[in-house]
Amino acid sequence: MHIKLFDSELKVMSVLWEKGDSTAKQISDILNKETGWNVNTTYTVIKKCIAKGAIERREPNFVCHALLSREQVQATETDELIDKIYGGSAEMLFASLLSRKKLSDRQIEDLKQLVREGR
Repeated sequence: MHIKLFDSELKVMSVLWEKGDSTAKQISDILNKETGWNVNTTYTVIKKCIAKGAIERREPNFVCHALLSREQVQATETDELIDKIYGGSAEMLFASLLSRKKLSDRQIEDLKQLVREGR
């Protein structure tokens, strides 16, 4: 299932991924501290996530439950990035990442192991 989430929606989802099921009020309190959002902004974004099928609302107390895992969203966003920016070539993405960051010997070995394991 492909659901496109915008940055604001990802902020709400991140709270749920970190904290687990949370009330809309709890999410609002967290995002107020982290981003300065007011209650209305948070509730509007939560409602957008519900409408998209990314969050389920449970009663009582407007408890929000993530219907998408962080891994599902990461996979979708990564596939979209590879297709959009790198013409579908994961190799080009990987080469671009490697050319921009100095990796330690340990990180290089970890990456080699991931490739060997076929992840």
